[in-house]
Amino acid sequence: MTRKNIATLFAVLAASVYAINIPLSKILLRHISATTMAGLLYFGAGIGMLIYHQFSKRFGKYDQEPLTKKELPYTLAMILLDIIAPILLMLGIMRTNSSNASLLNNFEIVATSIIALLVFKEIISKQLRIAIGLVTIAGIILTFDGNGAWVLNEGSLLVLGASICWGFENNCTRMLSNKSSEEIVIIKGIFSGLGSLMIAFFLREPFPAPHWIVPTMLLGFFAYGMSINLYILAQKELGAAKTSAYYSIAPFLGVTFGILLLGERPDIAFFVALTIMIVATWLMVRDSIELQHTHEHEHTHSHVHSHGDRMHTHEHTHRHEHIHLHDADTENHSHEHDDLHEHIHAH
Repeated sequence: MTRKNIATLFAVLAASVYAINIPLSKILLRHISATTMAGLLYFGAGIGMLIYHQFSKRFGKYDQEPLTKKELPYTLAMILLDIIAPILLMLGIMRTNSSNASLLNNFEIVATSIIALLVFKEIISKQLRIAIGLVTIAGIILTFDGNGAWVLNEGSLLVLGASICWGFENNCTRMLSNKSSEEIVIIKGIFSGLGSLMIAFFLREPFPAPHWIVPTMLLGFFAYGMSINLYILAQKELGAAKTSAYYSIAPFLGVTFGILLLGERPDIAFFVALTIMIVATWLMVRDSIELQHTHEHEHTHSHVHSHGDRMHTHEHTHRHEHIHLHDADTENHSHEHDDLHEHIHAH
């Protein structure tokens, strides 16, 4: 296999191991309480990545910059948000089917982009604005029960709440763009996981049987830890836009896994939302690829933002257009500078 084929495989594997998270979590939630489940998933991701991190330092090259005290406020904010978000997600999964939850995860893109626009004044292209609108419409459809009555689906609302929390978390993570992604996952995984487990203790949730603990932590390691690492490995060879394109299959794989593993039979409203979400995803992928392949003289660099269950790449393209104006006896040269900002979200 060529390096690009291997990188493509990594991108698809990254999407797959995250996509399996929601249907398997729904199965495990039959035996583990929601807050305890969230804590074990994140704690498993943190401990697993800590072991992986030690092996990568010993047997491979490791030159990423570690976190410092300067980043402490953003780190604490991310830990807090990564306590709240997975608890909301687990509570939501308990109250709606996994297919709905998988598709609604795309709303994180909407939350992240709107926060980036309002708080950080970042540019959002017309194509991405349309995609955000479509994701919002699909989210509204999924938020109502498909039984002919306009009744709010409590589970879908909780999943949307989790996506909004991760939208804020993504924008906090952008402040650590040049730091070690592995270290970020380790810190947030361990401390967010412990935070959720402490909340579960105070809520007096029953502690799960030992034979459920290890599978849950392993799921957390792969879905919330290794998926990010595989994404980074793929991005090094394919670039941010192409990797994002492959990774965009994650919510649709989640739907497929939910149907196969749980025997779910979504209603007509779900398939309407699914169609809208496919169009929105296509627009977002096309937007990111078009930005990455601008034909003017350009210099591109990307920053990887990672947290427990999400991956966020922030890419800057500095484009320089040279316009030559010829006037009789003189030649004037003017230069235009555009800064293009791209947000690529991977689940």
